[in-house]
Amino acid sequence: MKYRAVLSIAAALALLATSARADILIGQTVGVTGAVGATVKESLGGAHLYIDHVNATGGVKGEKLELITLDDGFDVKRAAENARILIEERNVIALFMNRGTPHTEAIIPLLEKHDVPLVAPSTGAMLLHAPVKRQIFNVRSSYQREAEKAVEHLSTLGMKRIALVHVDDSFGRDGLEGAMKGLAKARLQPVAVVTADRAQPDFTKIVPALVQAEPQAVIWIASGTAVTDGIKALRKAGSAAQVVTLSNNASGGFIKALGDQSRGVIVTQVFPSERSVSYPLVKEAMELAKEKNVDLSPAMLEGFAAAKVLVEAVRRASPNPTRAKMLAALEKMDRFDLGGLVVSYSPTDHTGLDFADLSIIGSDGKFKR
Repeated sequence: MKYRAVLSIAAALALLATSARADILIGQTVGVTGAVGATVKESLGGAHLYIDHVNATGGVKGEKLELITLDDGFDVKRAAENARILIEERNVIALFMNRGTPHTEAIIPLLEKHDVPLVAPSTGAMLLHAPVKRQIFNVRSSYQREAEKAVEHLSTLGMKRIALVHVDDSFGRDGLEGAMKGLAKARLQPVAVVTADRAQPDFTKIVPALVQAEPQAVIWIASGTAVTDGIKALRKAGSAAQVVTLSNNASGGFIKALGDQSRGVIVTQVFPSERSVSYPLVKEAMELAKEKNVDLSPAMLEGFAAAKVLVEAVRRASPNPTRAKMLAALEKMDRFDLGGLVVSYSPTDHTGLDFADLSIIGSDGKFKR
């Protein structure tokens, strides 16, 4: 009797363990609060559009994905510590869509130490593209590509007096390099190059330097409030220069923060228009957004596309996906169709997409192509 009781208890515990099997754990450290919070919330919302849909329709081979998001406040040290917790304590099989170039640099040693893949970092830093980082799989285009595109557009409009403002970190220097390449191709020199502190930009010095240079256009390479506050200060100083910023500010929250100064600001984009239903990717995202009664934005579309790549990697690594299986699945992901946009990876190429476009904020407070 006692033997049977032990067997019965063991069987019950085994059944409980099976039924309570953990979800597939994915980790994310990102600035939900802080300077980039508005854009982060939109991109995260876009990712959840797809992840929630997958979970609601049976998950991946019967298992649901759990995205563990830790807020780093857009602080580099917090991002590194969050990544450590997610990898070493929460045992996630991959990191996903973190934000910030220096933040990504800070977690690379952890990725390499534990051989953990990072899927779709929300940064276009060239250092994540070349040379190839084994653990990093980009989805979006590079900042250098965006900055070159911005200069190309301005020069075709006949603008020759172009000023550059860049934040004093690896992201800012990366965007600056791209802008300088674009200027070189157009046979132009910047009328001013102004460096801004990442944490506390001093607009009392930045704006006068810009005004004195009398630019026709300013390419502002920074994030969130560092750009919105800068544009407001520039307009208050009387400058009517065309302002261009990069896709890291492509959100409805960025437009809202600009308020009545948003009209006419150009923002580069790394995905098609969020209203371009000729792309199956956009149509799918719009339909899922409608179900949740939210309006699709460029930042949401980026998050949605990133989630599609992540989920496809999990599918290919299943059943029982591990870090090693995720890495192998990603490197063999050849010509995966997101819906009109194709992503391919190989051991020698983790670039992802090379799509770059421009949008302008209209009087209705929406991005227009």
